[in-house]
Amino acid sequence: MSDTPQIRKIYSFVEETHADGKAPLTAPTRKAAVAVVFKNPFAGIYQEDLSLLYNWSETLGTMLTQKAVAALGIAPEAVHSYGKGAIVGADGELEHCAAMMHPALGKPMRDNVGGGKALIPSAKKRGYPGVSIDVPVHFKDAAFVRSHFDAMEVRLPDAPMDDELVLIVVVTDAGRPAARVGGLKKEDAKCEDGLR
Repeated sequence: MSDTPQIRKIYSFVEETHADGKAPLTAPTRKAAVAVVFKNPFAGIYQEDLSLLYNWSETLGTMLTQKAVAALGIAPEAVHSYGKGAIVGADGELEHCAAMMHPALGKPMRDNVGGGKALIPSAKKRGYPGVSIDVPVHFKDAAFVRSHFDAMEVRLPDAPMDDELVLIVVVTDAGRPAARVGGLKKEDAKCEDGLR
C-alpha cells in the first residue's frame, strides 16, 4: 500500500453570484470548491486502522484549501466561510469519508484560511460517477452567524469510481446573497468560542 494517495483528478469550481431572484447585489458573492479524486486503499476490504487516510487528509487538505483560496483571489484571512465533503465509491465505506474529514483535516484547513474557531461543517455520502453532494458552509469563526448558513453543490462527471474517494473543500468570500433573516451578524460576533 502506497504512502501517498494515487490521485486521478483535481477539479476546481468557482460560483459567482451577481443577483439572487430580484435582488441585485452591490458586489458579487463567490464560493470556491476544490475536489481531489484518488484511489481508495481500502476499497473492497475491511480495515480496522484507517490512520493512513488521516495522514493523507492533512496533505490533501492543505493543497485543496490553498487552491480554493487562490481560486477566489483573496488573502487567506479574507475567507468568510468554510466546509468540507467526501464521497466514497461503491466498494468503500462511509467510514472512509469520515477518516478523511474528521480526525486531521481541520488543522490544515484552518492553517490556510487565517484561523477558524468554528467547527467545519461536513457532508459525506456513497456515490457513483456524476453524483452530486451539497457541501455545507458557515462562518469560520462563529458558527451561529446566520447570514453565512449556506452550501455549495459539487458534482464530478466521472467520479467516484467504485474504488475511489473524493475529498472536497469549499471556501467563500461572503455570506449568502442578500441575507436578511436576522440572527447574529458577522460584525457582532465575538469569535471567541467558535459559536457566537
